[in-house]
Amino acid sequence: MFLTRRNSAGNPSRRAEPIAYGTTLQKQPHAMKTLLLTLLTLATLSLPGQAQTSGGDSRIHVRPAQIVSPLSPWMYGACIEDVNHEIYGGLYAQRLFGESFEEPPVSPLAGWIGYGGEWRFREGALTVGADSGAKLVRALPLVADGSVACDLRFEDARGDNAGLILRVSDPHTGPDRWIGYEISLSVRNQSLILGRHRNNWEPLRSVPVRITPGRWYRLRAELAGSTLRLFLDDSPAPLLEYNDGSNALLTGQVGLRTWNSNAAFRHLTIAANGQTVSDRLDATAINDGIGAVSGMWDPIATGSAQARFAWDSKQAYNTAHSQQITYAGGSGTVGIANRGLNRWGISVRQGQPMQGHLYVRGIQGAPPLTVALQNADGTRTYARQRLAFAGTAWTRRDFLLRPTVTDPNARFALWLSRPGSVGVDQVTLTDTGKALFHGRPFRADIGAKLVEEGLTFLRYGGTMVNVPEYRWKKMIGPRDQRPQYRGNWYPFSTNGFGIEEFLQFCEAARIEPAFAINIDETPEDAADLVEYINGPATSAWGAKRAANGHPAPYNVHYIEIGNEEGLDGSQAWYRRYLQRFQLLYAAMRPRDPRVNYVIAAWWNPEEPYCKQIAQALNGKAALWDVHVDGDNLRDADRVDRTLTQMQRLFGEWMPGSSMRACIFEENGNRHDMQRALGHARILNVTQRHGDFVRMDCPANCLQPLGQNDNGWNQGQVFFLPDRVWGMPPYFAQQMAARNHLPLCVACDTESPNEDLDVTATRGRDGRTLVLKVVNSGSQPHYADIRLEEFMPASHAEIWTLSGDLNAVNSPDAPERVRPAHTVLNVPGSKFATTFPPYSYTVLRLHAR
Repeated sequence: MFLTRRNSAGNPSRRAEPIAYGTTLQKQPHAMKTLLLTLLTLATLSLPGQAQTSGGDSRIHVRPAQIVSPLSPWMYGACIEDVNHEIYGGLYAQRLFGESFEEPPVSPLAGWIGYGGEWRFREGALTVGADSGAKLVRALPLVADGSVACDLRFEDARGDNAGLILRVSDPHTGPDRWIGYEISLSVRNQSLILGRHRNNWEPLRSVPVRITPGRWYRLRAELAGSTLRLFLDDSPAPLLEYNDGSNALLTGQVGLRTWNSNAAFRHLTIAANGQTVSDRLDATAINDGIGAVSGMWDPIATGSAQARFAWDSKQAYNTAHSQQITYAGGSGTVGIANRGLNRWGISVRQGQPMQGHLYVRGIQGAPPLTVALQNADGTRTYARQRLAFAGTAWTRRDFLLRPTVTDPNARFALWLSRPGSVGVDQVTLTDTGKALFHGRPFRADIGAKLVEEGLTFLRYGGTMVNVPEYRWKKMIGPRDQRPQYRGNWYPFSTNGFGIEEFLQFCEAARIEPAFAINIDETPEDAADLVEYINGPATSAWGAKRAANGHPAPYNVHYIEIGNEEGLDGSQAWYRRYLQRFQLLYAAMRPRDPRVNYVIAAWWNPEEPYCKQIAQALNGKAALWDVHVDGDNLRDADRVDRTLTQMQRLFGEWMPGSSMRACIFEENGNRHDMQRALGHARILNVTQRHGDFVRMDCPANCLQPLGQNDNGWNQGQVFFLPDRVWGMPPYFAQQMAARNHLPLCVACDTESPNEDLDVTATRGRDGRTLVLKVVNSGSQPHYADIRLEEFMPASHAEIWTLSGDLNAVNSPDAPERVRPAHTVLNVPGSKFATTFPPYSYTVLRLHAR
C-alpha cells in the first residue's frame, strides 16, 4: 500500500510506507474499507525541514513546555438515567418488565390492543391521561376505503392534540413507532390536523377550528384510495381534503391516540367492506369476559381450559397490585407470560441457567404452579419447574431454569394445570454466573461495554429524581419489598435498581460515581444517606448498610442536590432551591465532611439569583452543574462562551473561590457521526478550560434499540436482549479516554472557517504528547504541524473516526463506524498531515 506524500513543491509523490493496523480492523471488511478510504484522504508526513514550505491550508503550533492547566481524570463521563428504560429493561439484570404487576391492563376493551398510556372507563366513555403518543388500536376490521367516526372530548385546555389514527400498521409503544394517518384536534393550536406517520411525524395539512374543553366533537374521516376527507360535527362539506398521491397508505387498522392531552372517546363507527361496526367504547365489552391482566403480561389458555383473571388491588404482596389467575374448568393450562421490555423478548442461552423467584398465595383449590422458559408463542418449552404449593399467605418460591436451546426472543411463563385460583406478585428472573457483571444484578455485556468505553465517571440522576416519590430510603433492603413509584419517564418505575445498586456497579467497574437526590428529602433522611453510604459499619446507618450486604463504606465523593432546579426561570423556584440546599447541606456535612456537593440550579447568569446562590454556597458547594447541547457540530462554541463567562463571573462574584463547573448532561437527540463530532469538540473545549471543568458527561449513557419512548434519542451504547454495541459517540469517547494525559499545553490553530479544533495534552514527564483534532468541515484540511521543543520518535499512532454525518451502527453492523488505526513514520518536529472531512483524529507521539 502507498501513502500520498507532498514534496517541497506541494505536489503529490508516491513512496512505500509500512502501515500497522489494529487487529480488530483486520477482521472487519467494512472497517478495512473505511481505513483505506481514510488513508487515501490522509496526506502523510512531510520530509524534515519541509513543513514550513509544504503549503498546507491549516497550521497547528504546539508548545508542550507551556502548561496551561492540569486536567481532571474524570472528563470521560456519562449520565445514566432511566429515561428510555436504560436501567429498568437494560443495565438492571431483571429480565422481566412489569415485575410487580403495577401496570394497568393495556386495553380495557375486547379486541383492542394498547400501546402505552392509561386507558380507563369513566362516565360512559373511554378516557386516557396525557401521554406522549399513547395508542389504542382495534384488531379488526382492516380499513382501506370507507368512513370512520368517533366522538372526542378534551378534559382541559392544557394539552396538545388527540384523535383518530387510520390505516395503521406495525404499531409499537413509543411516540413514532407506527405507520398510519393521524386525524386529530388540537386544543392548544385550535386546529384540525392531518398527518402521516412512517416511524416519524409528517404534518400534511391543518385548518383552524374552535375547540372548547369539556365539549364533545364528532370527528369523521372518509377514505377513498389516496384521498382523505375530514369532517367535524354535522358539517355537510369536508373541512379538509387531501390527496396523498404516491405516498398514500392504503389499508390498515383503526385506533385512537393522544399527544399530551387528557382526552375522552365514545361512539366509534366504522363503515367499510360492506359492513358497519359500532363500538360504544364503554365497559360493556371489557376484556371478552376473561377479566384483566396487568399491562406487561399476556394471558395464557391452552386446550379447553377456561381462564379468569383479576388485577387485584386488595391483597398485593408489594405496592398496590397483584395478579390473580383462575383455572375455572376444562383441560389444558391457564396462566400468564412476560416477554420483557415492551415484549421485545427475553434472551436465553442453551445450558446457561436463569434464576428467579416469585411470591404466590393460594386462593382456591390449591393448584400447583409451573414456571417455564418458552419460545415467543409458547409452542415450545425450553425449561420448566413445578413449584411447591403455597398456602393462603404470601410465600416466596425460588426456581432455576436451564434452557435447552438459545433463543433471543423467548418468554417467561407461569401457569396452572388444574382448576383452582392463585395470586402472584413480585416476579424476578435474572441471568447467573458470567452473564452477571461481577456477580452483581447487572447485565455483564452492558457493564463490560461501559468499561471498554473508558468511562472514568458516571452520574446517576436527571429529571428522574425530581418526582415526589423519589426517596433513597425506599431504594434499600430486599428488592422484593421496595415499592414501585410513579416516575417522571415511566409511571411504574422500579426501585429494584436505586442509588445503592448504582454505587455497587461503579465500585465493580472502578468508575467514579456521583448521584443526585430530590431536594425535598428531609434533612434527617439526607443526613442518614451520607452515613449509610460513607459511614463506618459501627454507625447506625452504616450498620444498616452492612446488614444489607456491604460492610465497607462506598466512599462517595460527590452528591448533587436536585436536578435542573429553576429550569422554568421562576425566581421563586431559585429562592426555594437555595433554601433547600442550605438546609440539606447543614444536615449532611457533619456526617462526612469529605463529601463534595454539587449545585443543580439552572445556570442563567442573567438571573440575579444565580449570583446570590453562588455567593451563598461559596465554600459549601464544590461544583455547579451546567447542562449543554451537543448535537450540532459547532455547539462547542456556545459551550466555550458559557464556561468562559462562568469562570469570569465566579472570579468577580467570589474572588479566590474554589468553586468549579461540571457538565453532568451534554444533551441532544442524535447518536450518529454528527453527535460524535459534536461531543469530541465539546470535550476539546472543556479540557482547554483545564481544572475549572471537572467532569463532562454526555447523555444518555445507554439506550435500548427501538425503545425511544421519551424523545431523547442520544444513547452512546445501544442494546438488545442478547447483544450490545457502541454508536459513533461511544468510539469518540473511547478514543479520547484511552489517550488521556494529565496536562493541557499551549496550542494555536489556524484553519479555513475555523474547521479544525485542536487540544494538546502531555504526560508529566514530557515524553508523551497527544493531539486531539476535530475537523467539523465538509472538506479535508492539510495542516502543517510544528512541535516546539519536542522531538518525536520515529513514529506516531493515529486513530481516525470519520464518516457520513448521519451514519450509525446497527445490530447487524455494530462497527460500521469505528476508528481506523494506523502507525506512521514521523520525520521530526515539523510535519504535515491531512484531516479528513467530518472527522475526529487523535495523534499520539513519543519523544526520542
